Amino acid sequence: MIVYALRRLAAIALILLVICAITFAIFYLLPDDPALDACGKSCTTERLADVRHAMGLDQPVLAQFVSYLTGIFAGRTLGTSGLECAAPCFGYSWQYASPVWDLLLDRLGVSASLAAGAAVLWLVVGVVLGLMAALRKGSLLDRGIVLSALATTSAPVYLIAALLIYFVILQGELLPFPDYQPVLDNPAAWAASLLLPWITLAALYAAMYIRLTRASMIETMAEPYIRTARAKGLPERTVVVKHGLRSTMTPILTIFGIDLGGLLAGAMITETMFGLPGLGKLTFDAIGKSDQPVVLGVTLLAALFITLANLVVDLLYGVIDPRVRYT
Repeated sequence: MIVYALRRLAAIALILLVICAITFAIFYLLPDDPALDACGKSCTTERLADVRHAMGLDQPVLAQFVSYLTGIFAGRTLGTSGLECAAPCFGYSWQYASPVWDLLLDRLGVSASLAAGAAVLWLVVGVVLGLMAALRKGSLLDRGIVLSALATTSAPVYLIAALLIYFVILQGELLPFPDYQPVLDNPAAWAASLLLPWITLAALYAAMYIRLTRASMIETMAEPYIRTARAKGLPERTVVVKHGLRSTMTPILTIFGIDLGGLLAGAMITETMFGLPGLGKLTFDAIGKSDQPVVLGVTLLAALFITLANLVVDLLYGVIDPRVRYT
């Protein structure tokens, strides 16, 4: 297992290197000039040249890429500006006048809180409702759950967010508009500020988990070993939970790892709709301002989360399904 994990970590490092190179090349080919945005409205040709030189953008693209990679591990001086960027250095945002890594750390707690709460909610709701639908296949309950899942999947996330804001906040006045508070400062205010964003994301993701759980559970309950377990006189609850649901959780865990890893990098639409200062909102603002270092930093962070989540999921396969350990 240790050798397998080390091989996967080496593969993750290679994947991140490729993603970094591709993303860096895309930004280099974009027509937007980050120096022009940093120069300001009253920018002259001479001033623009000075800014490009200070940002190191007048260097060959390969030299810029090598400098970027080196800065992640050893830090670097940003161009000729004299700004020291300590490791891990993901560049400097001239729009925010701050190192990108500091911006990412500052917003990561919000996105992690949003992702963790929504993930628990959609996993529990999705698996429980999917299990109920599978065990009562063809019944009115099954049809109702499936139709509800299809309707929720068809609704875009911004529509769900807009409906919750209108009915819960504006009309019902049941909750104030989300104003994020750190969990250690005020746990109650923290939960209240994230409740509607949690429900928004959970409604979207739970629908997919309902359909996946239902389909996998129906297929699993038709397997010969399920009939054998029942023939041995095991209680139905043991047959369903220990033998049926445990096997069903393998594909669910795969999708869950990918979804959670991607969501840790920020839910752009949800955070923007509710005004949450997370990584998604940071990315949205950075794209609008052509803040390429920030977008590149968030891209690498998202790739790291997704690849690590896949590694954790693969390692957990052996815990959930003994057949993986035997293989």
